[in-house]
Amino acid sequence: MSNLKDNIPAELPQEVFTDLLVAEGVRIERILSQGHSSPASGWYDQDEHEWVLVLEGAGELTFENGDKVQLRAGDYLNIPAHTRHRVSWTDPEQRTVWLAVFYR
Repeated sequence: MSNLKDNIPAELPQEVFTDLLVAEGVRIERILSQGHSSPASGWYDQDEHEWVLVLEGAGELTFENGDKVQLRAGDYLNIPAHTRHRVSWTDPEQRTVWLAVFYR
């Protein structure tokens, strides 16, 4: 048994990505952020669909078409494969814990 809140560093100088489960057709990842964002020129463009949930904290995703979505604790979103997006903001005052499920 494991807990999503185990092994969280006290300070986050950079985002932390941890695979929790990797199996055929699915990958579950915990992401820890605090004031982090994607590089201005960087877009995620994944082969898998991504279902993302904010467990604590807050973040904002910006899509290549200009749409922005703010997510707070409990909010989730499904991002279809090859939908170019980036993390444009995460709360600098508190840790943001994301759960991302990548699937085919």
